[in-house]
Amino acid sequence: MSRFGNIFWLCLLFGAIWGALASILLTVLALFVSGLTFQPQVAAGAVAGLIGSGVLAVLSPIRRTPGVVVMAAVIFMVVLTVASGAQPLGLGLDVYAFGQLVFVVLMAAFTVQSVNLIAKGFGPGSEKRYNVEVICLRFVKGLGLVTFTIAVALPFFVMVMMSLKNQQLLLSNPLDFSIDFAQGSEALFRSYTELFTQYHFGTYLLNSAIVSVATVLITLFFAVPGAYAVARLRFPGQKFLSRSILLIYMVPMIVLVIPLYAIFSQLGLRNTLWGLLFVYPATTIPVALYMLQGYFRGIPAELEEAGLMDGLTRINVIRKITMPLALPALASVALYVFMIAWNEFLFAFMFLDNVDLYTLSRGISELNSSEVPRQHLMAGAVIATVPVLALFLWFERFLVAGLTAGSVKG
Repeated sequence: MSRFGNIFWLCLLFGAIWGALASILLTVLALFVSGLTFQPQVAAGAVAGLIGSGVLAVLSPIRRTPGVVVMAAVIFMVVLTVASGAQPLGLGLDVYAFGQLVFVVLMAAFTVQSVNLIAKGFGPGSEKRYNVEVICLRFVKGLGLVTFTIAVALPFFVMVMMSLKNQQLLLSNPLDFSIDFAQGSEALFRSYTELFTQYHFGTYLLNSAIVSVATVLITLFFAVPGAYAVARLRFPGQKFLSRSILLIYMVPMIVLVIPLYAIFSQLGLRNTLWGLLFVYPATTIPVALYMLQGYFRGIPAELEEAGLMDGLTRINVIRKITMPLALPALASVALYVFMIAWNEFLFAFMFLDNVDLYTLSRGISELNSSEVPRQHLMAGAVIATVPVLALFLWFERFLVAGLTAGSVKG
């Protein structure tokens, strides 16, 4: 019993859990990709994960070479095949043979590598309570990461696959998300082509781009000096203003829509993009102020005082010293504001009636109709998601730096 302590048994337990989880996830993915009626072999996956992880857990960390990891994965595949009665995905190996092999390899790699990462640095003889806690925390962290990835990636995967199919295939088998590349690019991307030729999506994209970029510029124009004033200047009510900036978000937006609708109708701002450019900055400026003031407080005041002593005005200090030092925060705020304006639906739905003025979110709502094929709605959702996703991935380092610095230095 001393040879196989708590860490060994925990690795067996976690291997069984990962094996069962891999069996479920990869089988469902195989079902989506192929359209065949695969069924998860949970018990067989748990047994294979238990035995495969045991190969790693019994060895010391220095002996868990890549070759040993590959051997454990091969053992996993053999045990899974035998325990499932030669039906690792719920169907015989003669059905979708190459695809089943690929998914079984992915199951083995997922399970074995997960256990290898959990037990990294620990093995027989390292039975301290701290080591056991570290292994348990690694398992919980990995489980959370997998859960989060599935929650984010699965809807996007389904959305993309549905947008590339035609109405007949969607109706015949809604769970078949496989793609027939033999049909050619014209048929494959027909939904996207028809969106731009028949549903004015080029206009929607242009309107959303104009409104979102203009909202970012207006927001930064007012938020930068406002946040600087709250962070640096001393005036009556400064602390109250600093703490109450986000009070506007305590009022539900749906409450503001009706009075704004009446006011904009009287002023002639309804059914215009100008109306949105009044509303959107009003909702994004408080967030920008809140984010920027924390970052501005983290910039050494001595740098700005040196600029004032050199004869710079306060505006020039902001422009030449503060803003260059606050580029990460400005980039993160700009990205966040852009995403808010790009995805906003409520005000666009209430204020816009002219199809030539629709923003992207307003235009996509028109596709949610029984008269419009479902793949067109999915294609519209992809078009709306990809630009923001690309911007987020491009500016992600600025977003993290800006949010983190503002939170700890504010």
